[in-house]
Amino acid sequence: MRLVIVRHGDPDYSIDSLTEKGWREARILSERITKLDVKEFYVSPLGRARDTAAPTLEKLGRSAVVCDWLQEFPPRILRPDREDVRNITWDWLPQDWTADPRYFDRHAWCETEIMREAKVDETYRYVIESFDALLAEHGYVRDGEYYRVENANRDTLVFFCHFGLECVLLSHLMNVSPMILWHNACAAPTSVTTIYTEERRQGIASFRVNSFGDISHLYAAGEEPAFAARFCETFDSDERHD
Repeated sequence: MRLVIVRHGDPDYSIDSLTEKGWREARILSERITKLDVKEFYVSPLGRARDTAAPTLEKLGRSAVVCDWLQEFPPRILRPDREDVRNITWDWLPQDWTADPRYFDRHAWCETEIMREAKVDETYRYVIESFDALLAEHGYVRDGEYYRVENANRDTLVFFCHFGLECVLLSHLMNVSPMILWHNACAAPTSVTTIYTEERRQGIASFRVNSFGDISHLYAAGEEPAFAARFCETFDSDERHD
């Protein structure tokens, strides 16, 4: 089975939709996704993800299943350097989160005082349990650290969602802390991440990332990738620092 995770296009968060550039990106993306033989489409309930999916679905005359758990990962934490305001869970300064070894541990990362105060563990469990339930519907049942194959297939499932949420899903498939992915990987708007199952022994499958955050469709169309999700490459630049 193949999972295709698409981050939404360049966002206009003020209206939960896309910028003019984001709409161009979504139309370019549709040329790529419509070439796939897709079994089912799934989409976040948030506008920027649904708008990103719209050109693809319109071209195919298809619809997508709206999943509440595909919305951007919602918990807000009191970050060590900003205890006066709540921030998204995955946006920390590197000197803060790396100082606590628990954040590198796939079991302990959500047991820290900061994460427990924001009930991050509850939301994380809700997302990964919902994800596993969907995979089970398609023949792959979570069994400890791998998946038991009850219906081997080559179906393609496409998910239109968000960067933070994408990293949560990948962390579960990879059996790693999401903090590592949140802070050491970057998926640009309309980037495509592709994951395949591997069944090296009958009945036992794992998921393996074939490509992460691919934006070749934008380059092929001459569209410069959006800067969203990134921070300044050097401190003396005019790019965003926070």
